[in-house]
Amino acid sequence: RRHVLEASQQLTEIINSCLESEPSAESLEPAGNTDPAAEEESALHCLWVDKFTPQCYLELLSDDYTNRCLLKWLKLWDTVVFGKENAVKKAKPSTAARPPFSHPKEHPNKWKTKVQLTEEILEAELDQHKRPKHKVALLCGPPGLGKTTLAHVIARHAGYNAVEMNASDDRSPEVFKTRIEAATQMKSVLGANEKPNCLIIDEIDGAPAASINVLLNIIHRKDVEGEAAGGTGRRRRREGGLLLRPIICICNDQ
Repeated sequence: RRHVLEASQQLTEIINSCLESEPSAESLEPAGNTDPAAEEESALHCLWVDKFTPQCYLELLSDDYTNRCLLKWLKLWDTVVFGKENAVKKAKPSTAARPPFSHPKEHPNKWKTKVQLTEEILEAELDQHKRPKHKVALLCGPPGLGKTTLAHVIARHAGYNAVEMNASDDRSPEVFKTRIEAATQMKSVLGANEKPNCLIIDEIDGAPAASINVLLNIIHRKDVEGEAAGGTGRRRRREGGLLLRPIICICNDQ
């Protein structure tokens, strides 16, 4: 064990010396009021998975098709969350102009990539409130694949404040419902940089059936309520209104 610790310490010092010798963008930025000794101390005790975790979309090493599909789905919320009408208006003519040309010949669809076809399907499935048809994205895979990292990086990349909750910890359906509504309806107050929330529910496969039903009721009940335009305002205020924030669920066993 002592030999392993010594070898690990030597390897850490070699990596740190190599990183310090390379000019990086971080070294060009002003240090501000940070304490170098405190940063060095925290870096020595920081796990490698935390020290070298991806900070932006281009640093992701996971499957590119999954990354692009999740980012495309999250950007479809821009009209509702950020009020960006131009992006949707540009997408609609492009999708509407292609089908007439593809009716006589199916060659255009033959040369489209899998990502392009998926993006067109996602854009075509918007509801009457200009939200994606599927309100929840589900990331599945074995532990250590990078699902949580992917969700956080893409949420920040799309301009959201990532709010994470663990479905296995909140066993009570009432607490589960309260936390979902708080994350999807309340704004995050971060000084002047106020961003909308993107809810990330980890270990959704460990949640009880009652909590899953709560999540489904929040989605389907409000969809039906939005379609029924004749509903009373009192009932709408009591049930909380439409779901206007994206939700990303993560599980190991689909």
